[in-house]
Amino acid sequence: MSHIKDIADDFLSLFLPRPCLACGAHLVRGEEVLCTGCFLDMARTDFHLRRGNMLEQAFWGRCPVEKAAAFSVYNRGSRIRKLVHMLKYSGRKDVGIMLGTLYGSVLAGSGFTEGMDMIIPVPLDPARERRRGYNQSRCIAEGLASRCHLPVRCDILFRSGRSDSQTRRGRYERWENVEGLFAVRKPGEITGRHLLLVDDVITTGSTVEACVTALQSAEGVKVSVAALAAAQKLTV
Repeated sequence: MSHIKDIADDFLSLFLPRPCLACGAHLVRGEEVLCTGCFLDMARTDFHLRRGNMLEQAFWGRCPVEKAAAFSVYNRGSRIRKLVHMLKYSGRKDVGIMLGTLYGSVLAGSGFTEGMDMIIPVPLDPARERRRGYNQSRCIAEGLASRCHLPVRCDILFRSGRSDSQTRRGRYERWENVEGLFAVRKPGEITGRHLLLVDDVITTGSTVEACVTALQSAEGVKVSVAALAAAQKLTV
């Protein structure tokens, strides 16, 4: 059956070619969303291999983070920026799931997620989630979970208020915008657990800081962080 499916996919690709979302080249069998060339050329941080990396250092003195990692570097010309934009503003949930799956394989294969108990996506403002139809961080988390074999819990961390867009805000303004914004339901279910907090892009770390602070209101909680991308200033 798989052989027949491959033939059918090859036949359809002649008439309905699927473009790589990063460069526009036609995808071939086995490629999803990204062509192999764009995937290999994507700027990686490899933070999952380095304790005390620059992203972890960004939270020193702000909130206790066990580990922190990001798949790629986010800047104006980066491939990941284009993909995240599609995920957030073009209805492409599949981009988040696919990239999450790829990164999940990397994290699980390196032992980064060893000892972790569950994945918690950063909650999206409810009004924004209704307009978008989904939470992009949850899409990424579901992709990660498929390779890390951890449950995704969307019923633990929630937004207790509304915030304005973080775009074009400085670090201190971003922190003010999210301070006290998140709260925890069912704290007993995360007591003593090691949580993996998942976001799409870490720019200044203010949203992650607010989430970690809320999660650690439960006793004995440890939090690690993973994102698809981190701003270039946090990676060098």
